Amino acid sequence: MAEIDAQNDREAPLKGVARIAAYVKTLPDAPGVYRMMDGKGEVLYVGKAKSLRKRVASYAKTGGHNERISRMIADTAEMLFVTTASETEALLLESNLIKRLKPRYNVSYRDDKSFPNILLREDHSFPQLLKHRGARSAKGVYFGPFASAQAVGRTLNTLQRAFLLRSCSDSVFEARTRPCLLFQIKRCSAPCVGRIDGAGYRELVREAELFLDGKSRVVQGELVEDMNKAAEALDFERAARLRDRVRAMNQIQSTQGINPSTFAEADVFAAHSQGGETCIQVFFFRAGQNWGNKPYFPRSPRELSTAEVLSAFIGQFYDERTAPKLILLSDDIAERALLAEALSMRAGHRVEIMHPQRGEKREIVDMAVQNAREQLSRRIAENSAQRELLDGVAEVFGLESAPRRIEVYDNSHIQGAQAVGAMIVAGPDGFEKGEYRKFNIKSTELAPGDDYAMMREVLTRRFARLVKEEGDPKTKWPDVALIDGGPGQLAVACQVFADLGVEDVTLVAISKGHDRDAGREHFYLPGREPFRLDPKSPVLYYLQRLRDEAHRFAIGTHRKKRSKAIGANPLDEIAGVGAGRKRALLQHFGSARAVSGASVAELASVGGVSETLAKKIYDFFHPGG
Repeated sequence: MAEIDAQNDREAPLKGVARIAAYVKTLPDAPGVYRMMDGKGEVLYVGKAKSLRKRVASYAKTGGHNERISRMIADTAEMLFVTTASETEALLLESNLIKRLKPRYNVSYRDDKSFPNILLREDHSFPQLLKHRGARSAKGVYFGPFASAQAVGRTLNTLQRAFLLRSCSDSVFEARTRPCLLFQIKRCSAPCVGRIDGAGYRELVREAELFLDGKSRVVQGELVEDMNKAAEALDFERAARLRDRVRAMNQIQSTQGINPSTFAEADVFAAHSQGGETCIQVFFFRAGQNWGNKPYFPRSPRELSTAEVLSAFIGQFYDERTAPKLILLSDDIAERALLAEALSMRAGHRVEIMHPQRGEKREIVDMAVQNAREQLSRRIAENSAQRELLDGVAEVFGLESAPRRIEVYDNSHIQGAQAVGAMIVAGPDGFEKGEYRKFNIKSTELAPGDDYAMMREVLTRRFARLVKEEGDPKTKWPDVALIDGGPGQLAVACQVFADLGVEDVTLVAISKGHDRDAGREHFYLPGREPFRLDPKSPVLYYLQRLRDEAHRFAIGTHRKKRSKAIGANPLDEIAGVGAGRKRALLQHFGSARAVSGASVAELASVGGVSETLAKKIYDFFHPGG
């Protein structure tokens, strides 16, 4: 892979067809990836080619292009090229660049966090069953991916009832002296206190692995047989426990919907387009079980067909994920064999991409298409209502057009303690939770409960950063900044904007009326008299939702910070005091406060605490001594 310096006459103000034609002379007849950029350096389009020279030459021809391609060519001021060893490598690089750069003329989508898995850890004599997200660095058996954290949570809760495997961390496991609540509600076998021996626990682990590998009938058959034997031996208590475990397994299967018989592992991609938008439903099947589905709404030019959107989406979807051995599609796509070869190269195993025509696979794809159709219909209806609301916001606040981005700010604290600021974001697609931000109030000069000063710090930090990053195409400026408060908060915000030179953001403060009744909110804008909206106005209800969401986020952030502060132990801050020594100190003295009042000799009498460490602990609690 190598970059080509094909920039001819950099100082020449060429643009469009003339600029592209200047590159063709120096390009090789080799596979690679090209980037088309405008005069500001923003990437317009990323494409791959079997022959860079031939592909770029096609753009240098006048006429014969659709409106989208013609606009893209006209906007092109620069191009960058990278050659690759094969067209397969070019396809992989193209997908990576599109996902990272999100060019205007490519299909792209907002990627979420990595999909969660269930991990059965194998680095402990009593393996732990837990949810895992991210790199598979821990030693153990992974099952997934699942479509959502909620799907993993539901499955884990039921698996705990079915197999009684521990979910606690190693430190909690080692510190237990009696069974926890999970044992009492029959969701753990309590290996931490010896309620089950190693052999018995390993049998539970074996059964869990078989179940998650798709051999559920084998496990259920074994348990039913054991249950019948226990009933015949009049051991009804054990029979009841086994019955509950079988019921838990049946519950997992009943919530999975379709479980295929013709394949064990596959991802299903079903696309449906309507009104210039496309929904792609992705279903995950592993170990013969349906592990959930998730809808995506990629941004794509209206001229592209459903198959073209689907093809571009799949390449980006597996940019940082491992493809399964089988991929089922609702629409046949061009270069299906090339995409399969690229995904096989990345995954390290053979990947087959199919567009089934009949049988069970086709039935499952049709079911996924129906899901995509229904999801897209709901989204279009919601977006239509959302657009009407944003048009109403523009009318109420005197904006020239509907806002694309509204930022809402709120603060939360208790008498000044654990003070935090919060920002939520909303736009045409509703709440954009990936854009939410929290601000830990850093100033030490604030008077407890000084809401004005907290709002000043939050807005200063937020907009000073925006001003600093101005010019960066990734910087997202709000059209409206909505502040929870009255004239005082608005005055503070106006002063911050004046200090920073911010002029193109509409400032609005929203405060509740007498008795804090919803529906009697007052709105404050610079240079306008305060006003209220009709209590039955949909726009008022929408603005209330924005304000309440900011309040919810601020309160939640504050509670997390407060809980962390309450649960903090000063021993955690002392170098050399790990989990084992901390546990020994607390068991010996009973509390951190008692440890703080102990002498060096008393501290040194605890097992594992040396004279040197005892002196360090004593000095931590008596810095002046």
